[in-house]
Amino acid sequence: MSSPSLVASRALWSWLGRLDPRYPVSFLITLILVLGEARYGILGGYDRLVTALGVCTATELALSRTVRGRFANVQSAYITGISLALLIKPRAGLLWPFALGGFVAIASKYVLQYRGRHLWNPSNFAISLLVLAAPGSIAILSRQWGNDLATNAVIWCFGLLIVSRVRMLHVTLSYVACFVALAMVRSMITGGPLLAEIAPLTGPMYQLFIFFMVTDPKTTVSTVRARTLVAATVALVEAVIRLAGDFHVAALGPLYPAPPIVALAIVGPLAKVIDLQRERVRVISADGENAAPS
Repeated sequence: MSSPSLVASRALWSWLGRLDPRYPVSFLITLILVLGEARYGILGGYDRLVTALGVCTATELALSRTVRGRFANVQSAYITGISLALLIKPRAGLLWPFALGGFVAIASKYVLQYRGRHLWNPSNFAISLLVLAAPGSIAILSRQWGNDLATNAVIWCFGLLIVSRVRMLHVTLSYVACFVALAMVRSMITGGPLLAEIAPLTGPMYQLFIFFMVTDPKTTVSTVRARTLVAATVALVEAVIRLAGDFHVAALGPLYPAPPIVALAIVGPLAKVIDLQRERVRVISADGENAAPS
């Protein structure tokens, strides 16, 4: 006879499986926001949150109505708005990065497409663009939860549960495993402490990245093997950017403020284009075989 806790766990698992993936992701990103603001004040002002959410939602509604003739679900805009409010850290008093970032993020879904699919996670694209275009005015959240085991445990438990249920657990685990392995390599090359190299995984930026950006179902490639390879490649490009920063390679200076986000912005779209092109070839080949006389 099943215990009540086991029955409840199975019921929760089944319920998560029936939900649109955007809803559990919305819960996770809200959880990070609430815990981060309550314990560390990482938001920096509710005006930033209101600006980012307002612009993202308004842009989503306006563009969906104009381009598609109907109002879209605003869950994506909600997730993007909170991500921007948490991750963008401009100079004191500046609100325009949140407004511009919100507009660019949502507009990118409608403008930057290939074969009807958008290539960048919206917040990943907007943050990368802002960091590269205005490095003197904009930074990225780098705070870590430190040794606060309870906060990390809550985020990681819910995060792993959600990405598992939306069938993206392999992406998160592949990226984390590669990040840790490459952190060991960086530590040996630079002579820095290993724990310091691994520590970013305890921060809200990386938790948003590994549970939301790199696992975004709309922009990931189509097979498990390919997604695993993309996650490993993103981790490798990030490690190269970090090492370049350690050795002060001036040519890559614009990439240093946000290595994982910029790495995904470089690798993700290229992988998606290749994946969509291969899918097109497969469809054409299948149609040709079906049309061939017997």
